[in-house]
Amino acid sequence: MVVYVSIAGDWLQGPYVYYLYSTYGFGKGEIGQLFIAGFGSSMLFGTIVGSLADKQGRRRACVTYCITYILSCITKHSPQYKILMIGRVLGGIATSLLFSAFESWLVAEHNKRGFEQQWLSLTFSKAIFLGNGLVAILSGLFGNLLVDSLSLGPVAPFDAAACFLAIGMAIILSSWTENFGDPSENKDLLTQFRGAAVAIASDEKIALLGAIQSLFEGSMYTFVFLWTPALSPNDEEIPHGFIFATFMLASMLGSSLASRLMARSSPRVESYMQIVFVISSASLLLPIITNFLVPPSKEKGGSISFAGCLQLLGFCTFEACVGIFWPSIMKMRSQYIPEEARSTIMNFFRIPLNIFVCIVLYNVNAFPITVMFGMCSIFLFMASILQRRLMAISDKPKMENWTAMKERDPEVEPLND
Repeated sequence: MVVYVSIAGDWLQGPYVYYLYSTYGFGKGEIGQLFIAGFGSSMLFGTIVGSLADKQGRRRACVTYCITYILSCITKHSPQYKILMIGRVLGGIATSLLFSAFESWLVAEHNKRGFEQQWLSLTFSKAIFLGNGLVAILSGLFGNLLVDSLSLGPVAPFDAAACFLAIGMAIILSSWTENFGDPSENKDLLTQFRGAAVAIASDEKIALLGAIQSLFEGSMYTFVFLWTPALSPNDEEIPHGFIFATFMLASMLGSSLASRLMARSSPRVESYMQIVFVISSASLLLPIITNFLVPPSKEKGGSISFAGCLQLLGFCTFEACVGIFWPSIMKMRSQYIPEEARSTIMNFFRIPLNIFVCIVLYNVNAFPITVMFGMCSIFLFMASILQRRLMAISDKPKMENWTAMKERDPEVEPLND
């Protein structure tokens, strides 16, 4: 329950960040710099806060997430560039905590209570189905109600988000127990960083998992920035909250499919994710294709164009892939990442993705949107290749065990994919 309340505080903001900055009179380049501040903050401070979560407690880190994000929401009331920049820095820190502390707390609590490992897959898929699906849809519709129906302005969703975050913090403080990563008291942050780096460098599966996550999430966050200008190149009036809710419905359908796939022994996560990455790569090529096939409109304003509707179809397909990605990557992380440095390693993964997004956003005015979508498509295809390598490596121990069993018993059953 508390996770859904906290996620609602995040989803309420999503559709209106770009729109809010544009209403304050900032152009695409300046908005790109504000986004860079958020991703750069996540890159610089993410590993530190992740290590502190392992060391000082995941429950405490989740509370810090709520406080930091509430402060970030408050800054949205100011049209001053510097204040908004501070808000983006705070938001970047909060994002690092959201994508590491909550999952780390859940996995540790699950193991501490001796629950079956298979239950984690069900928990992850339900969390994405409800949190990234139903809660996100309701958040998008609620934001649309506040901004369009009630005419409270684009800052209203951020105020509502702060309220939900405060409720989530109260629930965490009153009902959660604390858990830690490495319990030893003589390890400083530098030692934790070194241990996490050694774990990544010494285990190819962890390194591949980090590269796959960085490529996919980097493309996803670039898409978050690009979808608004892509659907309204001539300042068309588009229903941001409704479109966002549609994206989240597609994501919910994807997470539902992931739940069904993970409940079966075949195909394995490492296998079907190759197909997901290829489909997501193809879906982001649609803006490029429509740009060539459909003549661009020169008319300012109006409703969403025919080309925009075609792109929206591709974007919904991509969001369905996002819905499959989240529970699947969580399942693989629970299998491959060691518990004692889980938050630290997970935030190490976010360093390259934040660098990638910062580079893209810094050059947002230098390249057409179609070029940036093309870059995202290439990175997603690269993720599918790395996923294939991960599957091959993860199959090696099973193949070696099967070969040994075959030598002892020639009638042993063959391995399933």
